[in-house]
Amino acid sequence: MPAPLSLDRVRQNGVVGAGGAGFPTYQKLAGAAEVAILNAAECEPLLHKDKQLLERYGDEVLAGLRLAADRVGASRVVVAIKDKYVDLIAELRRKAAPLDIEVHLLGDFYPAGDEFVTVYEVTGRVIPPGGLPGHVGCVVTNVETALNLVRDVPVTHKYLSVAGAVPEPVTVRAPVGLAFGELLRGAGVDPAEVGSVLVGGVMMGRLMESFDEVVTRTTGALLCFPPGHSLPARYATPDPIKARIGRSACDQCSFCTEMCPRYLLGHPIEPHKAMRGLGFQNLGEGAMLGNAFCCECNLCSLYACPEDLFPMNACRDTKPAIRASGSAHPLKGQPTQPHSMRDYRRIPLKSLIQKLGLSGFRNVGPLREIDWRPRELRVPLAMHIGAPAVATVKVGQRVTAGDVLGAPPADALGVPVHAPVDAVVTAVGDAVVLSTTA
Repeated sequence: MPAPLSLDRVRQNGVVGAGGAGFPTYQKLAGAAEVAILNAAECEPLLHKDKQLLERYGDEVLAGLRLAADRVGASRVVVAIKDKYVDLIAELRRKAAPLDIEVHLLGDFYPAGDEFVTVYEVTGRVIPPGGLPGHVGCVVTNVETALNLVRDVPVTHKYLSVAGAVPEPVTVRAPVGLAFGELLRGAGVDPAEVGSVLVGGVMMGRLMESFDEVVTRTTGALLCFPPGHSLPARYATPDPIKARIGRSACDQCSFCTEMCPRYLLGHPIEPHKAMRGLGFQNLGEGAMLGNAFCCECNLCSLYACPEDLFPMNACRDTKPAIRASGSAHPLKGQPTQPHSMRDYRRIPLKSLIQKLGLSGFRNVGPLREIDWRPRELRVPLAMHIGAPAVATVKVGQRVTAGDVLGAPPADALGVPVHAPVDAVVTAVGDAVVLSTTA
């Protein structure tokens, strides 16, 4: 078993949440928790990264989870995984038992991997509106994050899914700073034949702007679509057009609210009122302040709405004004009770895949080793939550794989960034550009 976890090492290695926005892990593990949960739900369609890591590196992942659990003093340690992975579950249980880790089975629904939902499914505890897992004695860790903890080396590479309209869907390990176009070519995809790419996932991702964009520590997937597919077109709709359509077409059916995962946990968020607010600005403070609790899972927009409107955007777009106002919903931080119909309104992943027009894509993603030999990498100095790193290297400097390229201010929330390969620094700006041929 590895030595006890050093939070200073975790910070210096640049470990952040690999499954979301990238919250620095050293800060997440600085407190105490009764329950440590490994979130292996991976509930977005077409993603297989976490499953592949558990199949290939299950012993390491479980050891990393155990390290995190011991660091926060957890008395209960749980792997939360979907019940459909029968063969993997049997192997996980065999490996987890000696470590006093239990395996909790989740249904195959979306968004089982939302940490509020995962915590409730595992513990029966509801994180209060605007709260964090720590408020109910829990800490949640991503599969890849646990792997990075136990390996105890600088995080210079990222595992991600390449799927959708591709010859062979795969999971790959790519160096941070690698251009998307080069990554796709390495995975056997011709960028010239790709119509659009969603970065991160079909539900909570974003539309890629250029094949020159690069892999970061939070990039979870590149999902390719042929020209004319309806899903990227929805992401491409400008925000003012989304709002204008909502004002003219929403009939207040409230399906978006009735299926909202946070509403079903008892949180005071009602997306249909956010839609109403597109046309009527004075709906009462409580109705609009509840938008702050939107988790942006996009279920309301991409599944619940019968008119294909954009309730998630209506909620999300009010968040800056809510923060600026300094106001808070009266139920923020208060205990809530789940809706009595919650268990009957889960959205099966098969239904979501069909609704989104993904049924024609192969839903697999075996881990494939690729010998990357990039000529150039552009490593961003800001690629996750926290203060951006400040460059510590200069043009012309030679660096070795694992060397620090930039570090955050000493007292700021943040982590360093590192060189993925031996190279020469050719430019320093928002990113450190590395050349392997100079």
